[in-house]
Amino acid sequence: MTDQAGVQSAHQSAHQSDADLLAAFACGDRGAAMALTQRLTPRVLGQAHRMLGSRTEAEDVAQDAMMRLWKIAPDWDGDRAQITTWLYRVVANLCTDRLRKSGRGVALDAIEEPSDPSKSAAQDMQDSARSAALHSALANLPDRQAQAVALRHLEELGNPQIATIMDTNVRTVESLIARGKRALIAKLAARKDELGYDDDHG
Repeated sequence: MTDQAGVQSAHQSAHQSDADLLAAFACGDRGAAMALTQRLTPRVLGQAHRMLGSRTEAEDVAQDAMMRLWKIAPDWDGDRAQITTWLYRVVANLCTDRLRKSGRGVALDAIEEPSDPSKSAAQDMQDSARSAALHSALANLPDRQAQAVALRHLEELGNPQIATIMDTNVRTVESLIARGKRALIAKLAARKDELGYDDDHG
Protein backbone atom coordinates (compact mmCIF):
# COMPACT_ATOMS: atom_id res chain seq x y z
CA MET A 1 0.00 0.00 0.00
CA THR A 2 1.39 3.44 -0.93
CA ASP A 3 1.51 6.27 1.58
CA GLN A 4 -1.27 8.04 -0.33
CA ALA A 5 -3.42 4.93 -0.30
CA GLY A 6 -2.79 4.56 3.41
CA VAL A 7 -3.90 8.15 4.04
CA GLN A 8 -7.03 7.59 1.96
CA SER A 9 -7.78 4.37 3.85
CA ALA A 10 -7.34 6.10 7.21
CA HIS A 11 -9.57 8.95 6.06
CA GLN A 12 -12.28 6.51 4.98
CA SER A 13 -12.02 4.59 8.27
CA ALA A 14 -12.49 7.80 10.24
CA HIS A 15 -15.91 8.23 8.64
CA GLN A 16 -17.04 4.62 9.09
CA SER A 17 -19.17 3.55 12.02
CA ASP A 18 -17.88 1.13 14.64
CA ALA A 19 -20.20 -1.54 13.27
CA ASP A 20 -18.98 -1.01 9.69
CA LEU A 21 -15.36 -1.31 10.79
CA LEU A 22 -16.11 -4.48 12.78
CA ALA A 23 -17.87 -5.97 9.76
CA ALA A 24 -14.89 -5.08 7.57
CA PHE A 25 -12.54 -6.73 10.06
CA ALA A 26 -14.71 -9.87 10.00
CA CYS A 27 -14.17 -9.91 6.24
CA GLY A 28 -10.40 -9.78 6.65
CA ASP A 29 -9.69 -6.04 6.58
CA ARG A 30 -6.75 -5.52 8.94
CA GLY A 31 -6.87 -1.78 8.41
CA ALA A 32 -10.38 -1.75 9.83
CA ALA A 33 -9.15 -3.59 12.92
CA MET A 34 -6.38 -1.04 13.41
CA ALA A 35 -8.79 1.87 13.02
CA LEU A 36 -11.29 0.37 15.45
CA THR A 37 -8.53 -0.41 17.96
CA GLN A 38 -7.26 3.18 17.84
CA ARG A 39 -10.80 4.47 18.27
CA LEU A 40 -12.00 2.22 21.08
CA THR A 41 -8.96 1.26 23.15
CA PRO A 42 -8.54 4.67 24.86
CA ARG A 43 -12.16 4.52 26.05
CA VAL A 44 -11.85 0.94 27.25
CA LEU A 45 -8.52 1.60 28.96
CA GLY A 46 -9.87 4.71 30.67
CA GLN A 47 -12.93 2.90 31.99
CA ALA A 48 -10.86 0.00 33.31
CA HIS A 49 -8.32 2.33 34.93
CA ARG A 50 -11.03 4.31 36.72
CA MET A 51 -12.63 1.13 38.02
CA LEU A 52 -9.43 -0.67 39.03
CA GLY A 53 -7.07 2.17 39.87
CA SER A 54 -4.18 0.19 38.35
CA ARG A 55 -2.76 1.02 34.93
CA THR A 56 -1.25 -2.45 34.51
CA GLU A 57 -4.49 -4.26 35.32
CA ALA A 58 -6.44 -1.82 33.16
CA GLU A 59 -4.22 -2.66 30.18
CA ASP A 60 -4.84 -6.38 30.74
CA VAL A 61 -8.60 -5.80 30.88
CA ALA A 62 -8.54 -3.61 27.78
CA GLN A 63 -6.64 -6.27 25.85
CA ASP A 64 -9.03 -8.99 27.03
CA ALA A 65 -12.09 -6.90 26.11
CA MET A 66 -10.79 -6.14 22.61
CA MET A 67 -9.92 -9.81 22.05
CA ARG A 68 -13.49 -10.72 22.95
CA LEU A 69 -14.72 -8.15 20.45
CA TRP A 70 -12.61 -9.67 17.67
CA LYS A 71 -13.89 -13.15 18.49
CA ILE A 72 -17.55 -12.17 18.18
CA ALA A 73 -17.00 -10.00 15.09
CA PRO A 74 -18.25 -12.60 12.55
CA ASP A 75 -21.50 -13.00 14.49
CA TRP A 76 -22.04 -9.37 15.47
CA ASP A 77 -25.66 -8.24 15.24
CA GLY A 78 -25.72 -4.46 14.90
CA ASP A 79 -29.39 -4.35 15.85
CA ARG A 80 -28.87 -5.73 19.36
CA ALA A 81 -26.57 -3.02 20.76
CA GLN A 82 -23.93 -0.46 19.96
CA ILE A 83 -20.37 -1.74 20.11
CA THR A 84 -19.44 0.86 22.73
CA THR A 85 -22.36 -0.25 24.91
CA TRP A 86 -21.31 -3.89 24.56
CA LEU A 87 -17.72 -2.98 25.48
CA TYR A 88 -18.83 -0.98 28.53
CA ARG A 89 -20.66 -4.07 29.77
CA VAL A 90 -17.72 -6.40 29.10
CA VAL A 91 -15.20 -4.09 30.79
CA ALA A 92 -17.47 -3.53 33.80
CA ASN A 93 -17.83 -7.30 34.23
CA LEU A 94 -14.10 -7.95 33.82
CA CYS A 95 -13.20 -5.24 36.33
CA THR A 96 -15.78 -6.41 38.85
CA ASP A 97 -14.46 -9.97 38.53
CA ARG A 98 -10.89 -8.80 39.15
CA LEU A 99 -11.87 -6.78 42.20
CA ARG A 100 -13.88 -9.68 43.56
CA LYS A 101 -11.19 -12.32 43.01
CA SER A 102 -8.42 -10.17 44.41
CA GLY A 103 -10.32 -9.50 47.61
CA ARG A 104 -8.56 -6.19 47.95
CA GLY A 105 -8.76 -2.61 46.92
CA VAL A 106 -6.18 -0.72 44.96
CA ALA A 107 -2.74 -0.20 46.46
CA LEU A 108 -2.20 3.39 47.57
CA ASP A 109 0.74 3.83 45.22
CA ALA A 110 -1.41 2.69 42.29
CA ILE A 111 -3.66 5.75 42.53
CA GLU A 112 -2.48 8.20 39.92
CA GLU A 113 -3.65 11.73 40.66
CA PRO A 114 -2.63 15.06 39.11
CA SER A 115 -0.20 17.07 41.14
CA ASP A 116 -1.71 20.14 42.77
CA PRO A 117 0.89 22.57 44.17
CA SER A 118 -1.70 24.03 46.54
CA LYS A 119 -2.14 20.69 48.31
CA SER A 120 0.05 19.58 51.18
CA ALA A 121 1.63 16.14 51.31
CA ALA A 122 -0.92 15.22 53.99
CA GLN A 123 -3.79 16.21 51.70
CA ASP A 124 -2.31 14.18 48.84
CA MET A 125 -2.04 11.13 51.09
CA GLN A 126 -5.61 11.60 52.29
CA ASP A 127 -6.89 11.84 48.69
CA SER A 128 -5.02 8.64 47.81
CA ALA A 129 -6.41 6.94 50.91
CA ARG A 130 -9.94 7.95 49.93
CA SER A 131 -9.48 6.52 46.42
CA ALA A 132 -8.08 3.26 47.75
CA ALA A 133 -10.83 2.98 50.36
CA LEU A 134 -13.49 3.58 47.72
CA HIS A 135 -12.11 0.85 45.45
CA SER A 136 -11.82 -1.54 48.38
CA ALA A 137 -15.41 -0.89 49.47
CA LEU A 138 -16.62 -1.15 45.87
CA ALA A 139 -15.00 -4.58 45.59
CA ASN A 140 -17.15 -5.81 48.47
CA LEU A 141 -20.50 -4.77 47.00
CA PRO A 142 -22.72 -7.23 45.13
CA ASP A 143 -21.66 -7.32 41.47
CA ARG A 144 -24.57 -5.40 39.97
CA GLN A 145 -24.50 -2.73 42.67
CA ALA A 146 -20.76 -2.28 42.12
CA GLN A 147 -21.23 -1.99 38.36
CA ALA A 148 -24.08 0.50 38.64
CA VAL A 149 -22.22 2.70 41.13
CA ALA A 150 -19.00 2.58 39.10
CA LEU A 151 -20.74 3.44 35.83
CA ARG A 152 -22.62 6.32 37.47
CA HIS A 153 -19.96 7.84 39.69
CA LEU A 154 -16.67 6.80 38.05
CA GLU A 155 -17.75 6.83 34.41
CA GLU A 156 -20.33 9.60 34.99
CA LEU A 157 -22.90 7.95 32.72
CA GLY A 158 -26.59 8.74 32.87
CA ASN A 159 -29.04 6.22 34.28
CA PRO A 160 -30.66 5.46 30.88
CA GLN A 161 -27.26 4.59 29.38
CA ILE A 162 -26.39 2.47 32.42
CA ALA A 163 -29.70 0.65 32.03
CA THR A 164 -28.81 -0.15 28.42
CA ILE A 165 -25.33 -1.36 29.34
CA MET A 166 -26.64 -3.52 32.18
CA ASP A 167 -29.59 -4.76 30.15
CA THR A 168 -32.19 -3.59 32.65
CA ASN A 169 -34.52 -0.63 33.23
CA VAL A 170 -33.86 2.81 34.71
CA ARG A 171 -35.83 2.12 37.88
CA THR A 172 -33.67 -0.92 38.64
CA VAL A 173 -30.53 1.12 37.99
CA GLU A 174 -31.72 3.82 40.39
CA SER A 175 -32.37 1.18 43.04
CA LEU A 176 -28.97 -0.47 42.53
CA ILE A 177 -27.17 2.88 42.78
CA ALA A 178 -29.10 3.92 45.89
CA ARG A 179 -28.44 0.62 47.66
CA GLY A 180 -24.83 0.63 46.54
CA LYS A 181 -24.24 4.15 47.84
CA ARG A 182 -25.83 3.31 51.19
CA ALA A 183 -23.60 0.25 51.48
CA LEU A 184 -20.49 2.28 50.57
CA ILE A 185 -21.31 4.92 53.17
CA ALA A 186 -21.78 2.21 55.79
CA LYS A 187 -18.48 0.54 54.86
CA LEU A 188 -16.57 3.84 54.95
CA ALA A 189 -18.22 5.18 58.12
CA ALA A 190 -15.70 3.53 60.43
CA ARG A 191 -12.87 5.35 58.63
CA LYS A 192 -14.67 8.71 58.48
CA ASP A 193 -12.15 10.60 60.60
CA GLU A 194 -9.12 8.98 58.97
CA LEU A 195 -10.34 9.81 55.47
CA GLY A 196 -11.43 13.33 56.36
CA TYR A 197 -15.14 12.89 55.67
CA ASP A 198 -17.64 14.91 57.64
CA ASP A 199 -21.04 13.67 58.77
CA ASP A 200 -22.75 15.15 55.72
CA HIS A 201 -20.48 13.40 53.22
CA GLY A 202 -22.20 11.03 50.84
